[in-house]
Amino acid sequence: MSKKDLIQSGIFIVVVGVILILLRQFVFTPVTVLGHSMDPTLSNKERVIALKHEKIERFDIITFKAPDDSGKNYVKRVIGLPGDSIQCMDDVLYINGKIYKEPYVEELKSKLSDGEPFTHDFTLDGLFGEVHVPEGKYFVLGDNRRISKDSRMIGYIDQKAVLGVVKFAFWPIEQFGPITNHVEELQDGE
Repeated sequence: MSKKDLIQSGIFIVVVGVILILLRQFVFTPVTVLGHSMDPTLSNKERVIALKHEKIERFDIITFKAPDDSGKNYVKRVIGLPGDSIQCMDDVLYINGKIYKEPYVEELKSKLSDGEPFTHDFTLDGLFGEVHVPEGKYFVLGDNRRISKDSRMIGYIDQKAVLGVVKFAFWPIEQFGPITNHVEELQDGE
């Protein structure tokens, strides 16, 4: 290999490295899921990619700075957007008065045998009933509701605390692929 080829290869490696650093800084962030609060959608120690600067939609999975533990980040599902009214009664999710079916919790719900609800009626700051999400905030829940530390305990998540929207799983290899957020809105009478 000639000196010219070595210089070109070195320049190529440096340029690719700079591009990857810039992408990591401004476009995406790798995230490791810790714990079981997002089971079965995301598993403990699963590695995912969160895209920065994505528009957050209802039922997106986001990563954000933990409001109760500096230095930690959480991964949860957005249930309530700014301005939403949310309520859970008898294990049924209502958003702005409409019922939503949550297929991502059905697997765990089907395994319950203790007669207790999977998602207890919401309480926030000790108050039961409808939750109203303030402007600039999100209401988040883990998919494994019985063990998740989420907005029911830590309160609303500030939009500025969001690090990214989880879009893609890359490890373990059998989980490789996009993460979907399929949810159904049910109309009255369905």
